[in-house]
Amino acid sequence: MLGLTAMAGVTALTGTAAAVLPQIPPKRPRIACLVSYWGATRSHADWIIAKLMDGYWWEGAHTPSRVDVVSVYIHQLETSKLGQKICKSKNIPIFKTVGEAVTLGGKELAVDGVVIVGEHGEYPTNLKGQWLLPRWWIYQQVIRVFEQSKRSVPVFNDKHLSYSWDEAKWMFDKSRELKFPLTGGSSIPTYFRKPEIELDIDTPIKNSVVVGGAPDEGALFHCVDVLQAFVERRKGGETGVKSVQCIRGSETWKWTERNPWAGKLLESVRTSFDLKSGHFQEIEKPNVCIVEYNDGTKAAVYSGQGVGWTYAAEIEGRKDPAVISMLGWPGPFSQYHASNSQPHWITEMMVTGKEPFNAERLLLSTGITNCNMDSNWENGRYSDVGRRIETPFMNMTYRSARGPQFSKGERPPNVPYMRGFDE
Repeated sequence: MLGLTAMAGVTALTGTAAAVLPQIPPKRPRIACLVSYWGATRSHADWIIAKLMDGYWWEGAHTPSRVDVVSVYIHQLETSKLGQKICKSKNIPIFKTVGEAVTLGGKELAVDGVVIVGEHGEYPTNLKGQWLLPRWWIYQQVIRVFEQSKRSVPVFNDKHLSYSWDEAKWMFDKSRELKFPLTGGSSIPTYFRKPEIELDIDTPIKNSVVVGGAPDEGALFHCVDVLQAFVERRKGGETGVKSVQCIRGSETWKWTERNPWAGKLLESVRTSFDLKSGHFQEIEKPNVCIVEYNDGTKAAVYSGQGVGWTYAAEIEGRKDPAVISMLGWPGPFSQYHASNSQPHWITEMMVTGKEPFNAERLLLSTGITNCNMDSNWENGRYSDVGRRIETPFMNMTYRSARGPQFSKGERPPNVPYMRGFDE
């Protein structure tokens, strides 16, 4: 048995050894960034990837990057001069194919995470107004490498998964089959809020309205994703979507008159901003996306101006609606855009291997947007009063357990583009 003197020696030795042992820093995830277009300081590729390279603004301060961007693929490379300049300045290789970017030119998966930014570029739209961006096309090539390598890594997909429900569902299902974290969606749900509050889990929400600029598919998705970020916290959790309908033009206001719950919530948004009576009715091309959930909860997404993105909810037991707004940002040409909060949660997923929120939300937001674009068309004919689309394929349930994820504190400075060159 060791005496007191010997024990003291052991203690001293242990303490000395601990003091001199080098602290091994955690491994920084290596990220492959796969984009459609990177040719302007206002493109999503620049807003997102710049933050992954240089750090981002979070909780009132600049946060250094915790990941390394090690490879890039650009689908429309010739017109993406800005991306070429940045990658050259950072010594990041631009590969000719998706497969080469995620294998670093080898035969096996060689990165720790994948970021897909299939937004912007010269791509056609179809008759319904859907932008035919190559998100699924890029994603499925990543999946091919995952399957060949018999392992997978976290994947982020900017905005909605695809303009096609079948493609989107396939993308979600592959994440579950191959067991990798998947996230994406809009940056707006995590943007600064006024007031700075989050709805409690199991809030007894009866009906909801979102108002924001939604003249097209891409802008509508931002509003729908804001809606889903709030309603997933309702009592009992998400129960899935029963139906979606789109109404456009003057018929928007006829529907609102027939549904006073929506009119009341829309009015609560107007009065909270002290706007004149009839403000929203003056929009040039009004439209409303109507969502009914399996538990009877209802929601309406209106295209409107002057309120940023604003969510309003009728909550059981409360006299007045809850109104929460996401307002303004420096930019869009500033280095610091709304997407500062999004790269934070992208980074969190890459570092922890955990989805920042249930990927089912991303799939539901994608499906609602897709059905909205389908609603006004049937057999090649358009109608302002879109058909009500039953959506049994969106009968998915989950309970959100996440805490608040939106930006707080001092807003980022509106500084010029930081790289010493422009687009």
